Parts: sequence; C-alpha cells; structure tokens
Amino acid sequence: MRLRGSALVMTLYLLFLLVPIYWLVNMSFKTNTEITSTFTLFPNSFTLRNYVVILTDPSWYMGYVNSIIYVTMNVVISLTVALPAAYAFSRYTFMGDKHLFFWLLTNRMAPPAVFALPFFQLYSSVGLFDTHIAVALAHCLFNVPLAVWILEGFMRGVPKEIDETAYIDGYSFPRFFIKIFMPLIASGIGVAAFFCFMFSWVELLLSRTLTSVNAKPIAATMTRTVSASGMDWGVLAAAGVLTIVPGALVIWFVRNYIAKGFALGRV
Repeated sequence: MRLRGSALVMTLYLLFLLVPIYWLVNMSFKTNTEITSTFTLFPNSFTLRNYVVILTDPSWYMGYVNSIIYVTMNVVISLTVALPAAYAFSRYTFMGDKHLFFWLLTNRMAPPAVFALPFFQLYSSVGLFDTHIAVALAHCLFNVPLAVWILEGFMRGVPKEIDETAYIDGYSFPRFFIKIFMPLIASGIGVAAFFCFMFSWVELLLSRTLTSVNAKPIAATMTRTVSASGMDWGVLAAAGVLTIVPGALVIWFVRNYIAKGFALGRV
C-alpha cells in the first residue's frame, strides 16, 4: 500500500513538472489568434508556421547558431583550463591550496550581474564586444571553478600509484595525462562538460549584455520580439521548444553520470 502511494505521488509530481513543457509544445502549434482568444488543450488549427518562421528567418536561426558556437567554445576552454588545475589540486599540496580552492568557488557563487558592467567596458575597449569569444570567456569565470571542483573529486578517487607506475614505464606527463589518466576520469569529464554546457546555454544576462547583432544568442532574441503588431506568442513558444532540445540531448548522453556529478565524484 505504501509503495502504491509513493508511486502515485511520484506520478503526480512528474505530471506537474511536464505540464509547462506540454503547454509550450501545445502553443507552438497554434496561431496567435487561438492562443490569445481561447483556452484549448489541443490546437484547433494545427500549424507549422511558427517553426517555419524560426528555420527560415536569419534573425531567429542565427541565434541558435551563435549560442551553439559560444557554448562549444566555452566548454572547450573551461575543460582545457580545469583539467590541469584539478589535477594539481588533487595530487599536490602547496601553501594556500585550500584557500585558493575556496577562492575559485567564491567566483562561482557570485551572481553574473556583478560582472556584467566590468566585462562590457573591458570588451568594448579591446574590441571584443559582440563576438562569440567574449561571451565564452565571460562564462569561463563561472564554469572553470565548477569544472575544477567536479574534476578534482573524480581525480582524487584515482590512486596516485597509477601516476608513479606510468612515470616508471617512461611516460611523459602529457602522454600519461591524455592516454592513461583522462580515460580513467572520462565520466567526470562528461559531467563537467554537461554542467558547463547547461550554464552557458541558459545564461541570459551576460550573453545579452555582451552582444548586440553579430553574436546575439537565441535567449537574447527571444526577449526582443515585441513588434508593432504585438507579441508573436506562437513563434516564441516554438523557439522555446527548440531551445529545450539541445539540453535534452546532452542530458540523454550523460544521464548515467549526472547522479555521480551531483555528488562531485566523491565516494
């Protein structure tokens, strides 16, 4: 009886979580007239016009292209910086190591609004404003500490004897790190990449502040859709559905490691 009650509660909770997503998908196949005038659980006038607008209008689909470009750049840069940093924290003890590790985490705790104006002035002065690398580097301020924190936990679980054995066998550090060590923490790298991707993909304030036209992401495009005729709710809903897809695909590929990532790899 208790098991049935738990299953019922879980089912109701999942349905509650899926209602907004269903309603978003439902709206994406409706016309603006139907969205604003009637309440329907299913589209009365089924239309693909909203998706056609997004896939054919450069101001829309380029937002997705720009987002994918700077998110990919951010993930690559964050992991490239975080991997050796996490290895140093997991393998060596030096003066101020714990204080430095905590300082990295404090950067992740700060809200993006704190850094929006400094980044805007800095990038404007050096000519990086409205570029993909500008947003990617800005997001590194938050993603690198998070990646270091996650990867350090995974690396600490790898015995140090593996490092010593590889050095005795004549491996150089770069060869050992790439050929032996990284495959051992592949799940940790996947989890860190997932969290870096998700933060960079959904972050709005910095990506909107540091771009205007050439590198404007989809999140910023969705907040600038008011025209003389009003808000195009159907197109916004379709854009929202397509925005969920990349995150859902990433979650699908790393679903087996997410739980371990929440535990920061510490067992």
